[in-house]
Amino acid sequence: MDYIVRVMEAGAVIRECIPLVQPLADTGVIPNNAKCPLLIYQGALVLPKRNPAGTIEELFQKNLWGGTWRDGIYPYHHYHSTAHEALACYGGSAEVQLGGEPGVTYTIHVGDVLLIPAGTGHKKLSGSEDFAVVGGYPKGQDWDMCYGKPGERPRADENIARVPLPRSDPIYGKDGPVTEYWKR
Repeated sequence: MDYIVRVMEAGAVIRECIPLVQPLADTGVIPNNAKCPLLIYQGALVLPKRNPAGTIEELFQKNLWGGTWRDGIYPYHHYHSTAHEALACYGGSAEVQLGGEPGVTYTIHVGDVLLIPAGTGHKKLSGSEDFAVVGGYPKGQDWDMCYGKPGERPRADENIARVPLPRSDPIYGKDGPVTEYWKR
């Protein structure tokens, strides 16, 4: 893997990062994604003090991810059956449970990026008061909200199976890790 360290015009540094790869099994309630593992890019971004969220949004846009928003992560289990999602932390830190119950737990910090495949549950367990992320989706994908409630499946499973792979990694571009780890 040869991810180039580069400095963006806005002053962010994109560091070489081999992602943590976390396959997550169907829990019976949260489907997760059997074909695409969760990817965690620890310390992938060194963000400028001025406008770190805008810098992430610019990076996502350059790499064909859009629909960006700024906020936190909901404190309840949810997933998207119609889109993959990238979450890049630009403020504080949070403990996040991924994959539903029992799932796995990670603490994310400024500069970390979660690449969450369609169907993968996520929930904030706790976080600092200044915790904030930029979220985004591959261009052309619209998200929905699923909560693991009875009746969501099998429609959610059918949706997940139809979600196309992203054309580009949200951080590293067209030759980034997502193109290596997510395959049909």
